[in-house]
Amino acid sequence: MAGLPPSEEVHRSGSITGEDEVLRQRKDTQHYRHPAGGWGSVASLARILFDQRPSPAALATLLSQNKAGGHMCTSCAFGKPHNPNTFEFCENGAKATIWDLTSDRCGPDFFEKYSLTALSKWSDHDLEKAGRLTHPMRYDHATDHYVPTTWDAAFVSIGRTLRMIDPEAAVFYTSGRASLETAYLFALFARLYGHNNLPDSSNMCHETTSVALKAQIGTPVGTCTLPDFETCDLILFFGQNTGTNSPRFLHPLQQAVRRGCKVISFNPVREAGLIRFTNPQSPIEMATGSATIIAESHLQVRPGGDIAALTGLCKHILDLDIERGGVIDRTFIESDTQGFDRFTVQMHATSWNDIERESGLPAAVLKSVADLYTRSERVIGVYGMGLTQHVHGSQNVKMLVNLLLLRGNISRAGTGICPVRGHSNVQGQRTVGISEKPDLVPLDRLALMFGFDPPRKEGRTTVKVAEGMIDGSVRAFLGLGGNFARAIPDVARVDETWSKLDLTVQIATKLNRSHLMPGREAWLLPCIVRAECDEQSSGPQAVSIEDSFSHIHGSLGRRTPAHPMLKSEISIISGIAKATLQPNPNVKWDEWTGDYSLVRDLIEQTYPNWFADFNDRLFTPGGFYRGNPARERTWHTPSGRALFEAPDVLSALGSPLKGAALTMITLRSNDQFNTTIYGFDDRLRGLKGSRDIVLVSPDEMATRGLVAGQLVALETDHDDGVIRRVAGLRVTPYDLPRACVGAYYPEANALVPLDLRDVDANTPAYKGVPVRIVV
Repeated sequence: MAGLPPSEEVHRSGSITGEDEVLRQRKDTQHYRHPAGGWGSVASLARILFDQRPSPAALATLLSQNKAGGHMCTSCAFGKPHNPNTFEFCENGAKATIWDLTSDRCGPDFFEKYSLTALSKWSDHDLEKAGRLTHPMRYDHATDHYVPTTWDAAFVSIGRTLRMIDPEAAVFYTSGRASLETAYLFALFARLYGHNNLPDSSNMCHETTSVALKAQIGTPVGTCTLPDFETCDLILFFGQNTGTNSPRFLHPLQQAVRRGCKVISFNPVREAGLIRFTNPQSPIEMATGSATIIAESHLQVRPGGDIAALTGLCKHILDLDIERGGVIDRTFIESDTQGFDRFTVQMHATSWNDIERESGLPAAVLKSVADLYTRSERVIGVYGMGLTQHVHGSQNVKMLVNLLLLRGNISRAGTGICPVRGHSNVQGQRTVGISEKPDLVPLDRLALMFGFDPPRKEGRTTVKVAEGMIDGSVRAFLGLGGNFARAIPDVARVDETWSKLDLTVQIATKLNRSHLMPGREAWLLPCIVRAECDEQSSGPQAVSIEDSFSHIHGSLGRRTPAHPMLKSEISIISGIAKATLQPNPNVKWDEWTGDYSLVRDLIEQTYPNWFADFNDRLFTPGGFYRGNPARERTWHTPSGRALFEAPDVLSALGSPLKGAALTMITLRSNDQFNTTIYGFDDRLRGLKGSRDIVLVSPDEMATRGLVAGQLVALETDHDDGVIRRVAGLRVTPYDLPRACVGAYYPEANALVPLDLRDVDANTPAYKGVPVRIVV
């Protein structure tokens, strides 16, 4: 305990699993020996600055980042506070901005030098490190090079080809970085063209959330806002790596812990961000090296074991209510919920032996957490892709909602369900129409506004797109950002199909793996980044995004674009749409491109309850709240009530492991954002160097006769006749549960079968893949 502030000693002493457990790391495994944040974060940021050499003006961009009137970070979707810190950015947010504002350029001279065959041998890191794309490029099959072209030539040719393709065979994909204005127009273009094939990055991460929450509480998004973390008494984390994926979250967590809030983490991996945190914005903490212990307990649940763990919590809470009464909120349950009796019967009927077996956690520990839950007046459930990316991920999410419903912890201040989104606007894109499901979009209103008959057939999700590429039913792919070819499951099978597409169009800022897989006709179209000035006919343009807490923020870029040839995403979409569609007096691409406020007027007209006075409220400090009916105890479900839904499985994995199989969970490093690899330093896990590794517990290594540093392969244990194999992985001892291994995303994506996905939402099961180690 020496060297820790007194407040930390208090937080540590209450640990459910014992005082020494909080800071425990197995000495025979790789791990990070320092707090998250602190000087390690500063040093990592300095390395990126040296590597990318952005202009001095990048500092001004960072100083205004995530503040009203400034630039909204293109990294995570965490909320932007009403009263921001001086430095309202985290390590990864700063990396994303510096990565965007690099001084390196990837123009025609680069593509003249390197063929796509040569570039295919480069690492993902080196591809993006080549710099900002500067010119529109067309792929020349004869030379295997991208060659420069003009914007007009690109638009005319793309439009001509799209007109010859059945709209239902075309796919319009969006990553999570595009603005609300861009997403709205992209979705409108798709429907004017004739399809709902609008997959996005949400399909690969939080579509499970959208489906499960919509069914259970009538809203597809979380119910929390930032102020809830100022009054909550207990925060339960499930499968969320805050230190890497949303480091700004550590600031309100630190404040919550210091006022007495308890934090418990359920995760197969002991993530450093929830162990200790030194606030880089605190001169005292930086000078003294002091740190705050965030989570008082880290419960290493088995992969797929969260349903069982949550069942254990609910079972004990219901038992306590029988014993002494008044434990659950019966008034709320009777007035606002449905299905409680059936749920109760199943919880009572589930044995502790089954719960312990599937969760990997002792009953006594789960009962202790349940006791703490019953003593906490206000509870928030936070989760990430550790819950959503499973075959039964929807039941993971629903069980967490069940737990919160037991004591009315959904619709009161300081309570709620809190999915932590990844991309900065992935939630907002769905809000304004990026959806393959016609019933989630006000198509009748769009029909009146724009004088057309919108398509009503359900479109393709990400995995359905990949399947369509394999079976030949997908003929054209338009990618609005992202790295689709690298992010999807079963990449080796899908890689072979790109060359058979009639058309591929990639709108991007930097080179990535997807751009090396051209169709018969292929275009690479460069755009400005959010931090750059978007000058149109009416002057500099602002855009907007939605954060994970349903707040809308304006964003204004001020940096000079990387090259005069660059266009905005809206300009590119409008150019392609004009060349593709028949003229329509209600569809005014030129006017919308010239003044984005007109697009916000369209969004307001389409979604009046959410976006009233959109333009007037654009730069509201902290964003303006578009509301959430479940927060007001208005349940937009068929019954008009929130639903208790009893699970029909105890494990979120698709099936029990067979023989010598293990469960693989994919991980993201501290030096990456989704498929963007900034470097090879996974600092918060104590790992550095190659990403071609497999993490295995020392006990599992001993059982299987493995030694540290040994090269092995992983093969998928899946009965579909397809051999999926990733070789050359170095065995690395790491603190994980037995029968579990970890490997990096996206390098391990080739091991994830397309049909291994959530049964309700089609989200790929990246966190629950059965594999075998092959020596």
